[in-house]
Amino acid sequence: MIKVALTGGIGSGKSAAGDFFEDLGAVVVDADQLARDVIERGTDGFDELVATFGDEILTNGILDRSKLGQIVFADSEARKTLEGIIHPRVAEAFEEIIEESPDDSVIIYQIPILVETKGEDRFDYIITVEATLENRIARLKNRGLKGYEIEARLKAQASDADRAAIADAVFKNDGDLDQLLRQVENIYEDILLPRARASAS
Repeated sequence: MIKVALTGGIGSGKSAAGDFFEDLGAVVVDADQLARDVIERGTDGFDELVATFGDEILTNGILDRSKLGQIVFADSEARKTLEGIIHPRVAEAFEEIIEESPDDSVIIYQIPILVETKGEDRFDYIITVEATLENRIARLKNRGLKGYEIEARLKAQASDADRAAIADAVFKNDGDLDQLLRQVENIYEDILLPRARASAS
């Protein structure tokens, strides 16, 4: 088994890379999805969130992510508090997925904030996806994000240089999806799959 961190700034294309890895047979885990799952209504994570931030983060009894986002993006202490609630639960959920996966799996963990959480030591291999700021902003606007939301999220993340400094491989994603797919295929077939099989034998 090989545990691979797939990181990159918002709008860089790491989700597209993750989809390609999944098509090739990797076990792909989305940290953002785990982070949503561990604070769903009915979980102890949800209860702790409401106890910490109050009912103003709810709309009709359901967690309103945009209200929570407005609080934590404006206040770094609030963001740290939120991370303290979510990150340990996400780590636990990820460990369960690893335990359930076959011994020769390539586990791809899509994690936007690898540098920020100093999580690189938990992985055998690190890939970062890069794209120009112009391309990233254009993609985020296509997703419906407003200019101020984009700016806040970009500010909250590490730089490309910080991510590249801890990466074993850097994917460039300023071309079409075929170019990204070729980079994914090459690294999967030449490096990741052989290493996963070697570790299982």
